[in-house]
Amino acid sequence: MLKAKSLDKDKLDKIVADARRQKEDREKGYREQALKLYPWICGRCAREFTHTNLRELTVHHRDHNHDNNPGDGSNWELLCLYCHDNEHARYEHAHFNTNNSSAKDNDTKATHNPFANLADLLKSK
Repeated sequence: MLKAKSLDKDKLDKIVADARRQKEDREKGYREQALKLYPWICGRCAREFTHTNLRELTVHHRDHNHDNNPGDGSNWELLCLYCHDNEHARYEHAHFNTNNSSAKDNDTKATHNPFANLADLLKSK
């Protein structure tokens, strides 16, 4: 029993290590392609990059699918670390708000009109 658990754990460790290595290989591939295709400038804040700070320039997937890596780079844009984090935060907030069940349940419009009797108030003065 103990030996079987050890074999299962070793097999799982190998699978996880292979998946991580494949992910790193994929990322290196599209990152290198994107850096050759596009100028080293953040697509949002227009910060320019050189060899010394190039590690701070990331490849953003426009459709947020990290497996969609066309060779022409049509799904990529180069963003600095800060703009990339901001883009993902905005995407997650938008995704959360559209999937929020309480927002769907309360799909009513405001009925209060603060200026409803404004004309009457102005006439009385």
